[in-house]
Amino acid sequence: MAFLEDRLNPWKPISRGTGIAWLVVYALFLIYVLANHSGFLFIDWANLMIHEAGHPFFSWFGSDTLTILGGTLGELIVPLLCAIAFFFRREIPGFAFSLFWFFENFLYIATYMSDARAEALPLVGSGEHDWNILFSQWNLLLQDTKIGSTTRLLGWLGMLSVCLWLAYRTFRASPSGDDL
Repeated sequence: MAFLEDRLNPWKPISRGTGIAWLVVYALFLIYVLANHSGFLFIDWANLMIHEAGHPFFSWFGSDTLTILGGTLGELIVPLLCAIAFFFRREIPGFAFSLFWFFENFLYIATYMSDARAEALPLVGSGEHDWNILFSQWNLLLQDTKIGSTTRLLGWLGMLSVCLWLAYRTFRASPSGDDL
């Protein structure tokens, strides 16, 4: 993107060893995700804290819908803000990690969405199911599993794209680090 190249510094170099180490971590994590059938990953404990903090934060805007949606928005906005910060600092590992984390959140959000009708997941807080309320309000409750499956697919595609981008940045021929 020519307009970004003119305005941003080049990416800071990443050593091949660092890139490979992160790719191995991501590969092991993806294997863990594939092997986990509970729908709740160890990282989701941290994501859950951010989710719960999102409800009171977004309640400041005065909308019940935004308050309910605030948990999910928090889960997505926090890693996205981290990604933006690392993008402007031009730090490849931090940017990749933050984007990977952003897309990983889609997996549990998908699990939560897919549970909207069944309401089988154990919940914290008020005990009300965010996505049951939201999908009911938007007349989408009967589509909960389809929306959840699409969200999960987006998460997987995003995580894999981050890995491909990191592999490109790690193994590309030009060592100057001046392109996006």
